[in-house]
Amino acid sequence: MVASQATRGLDVSAIESVHEVLLRERNRGAAVLFISTELPEVLALSDRIIVMFEGQIMGELDAETADVDLIGELMLGHRQVADVVVGGAR
Repeated sequence: MVASQATRGLDVSAIESVHEVLLRERNRGAAVLFISTELPEVLALSDRIIVMFEGQIMGELDAETADVDLIGELMLGHRQVADVVVGGAR
């Protein structure tokens, strides 16, 4: 399942419904690619987070241990930060 900006413009109740569907499908074993610019939403729904900048993968992080500051650095394309990311840690 691909969900890109799936909650943009929705009210709180509708957002919760979308989240429930995505999590239910994930728990059933479906692969869910969730694309969002809303970092809190990404952190709440993801198992893994892959950060891209200008079409390049900057890093892959475990969502449980992801550091918001590190994600921000990767989103800005700071390659020196990306080079030291190993298994979700700095």
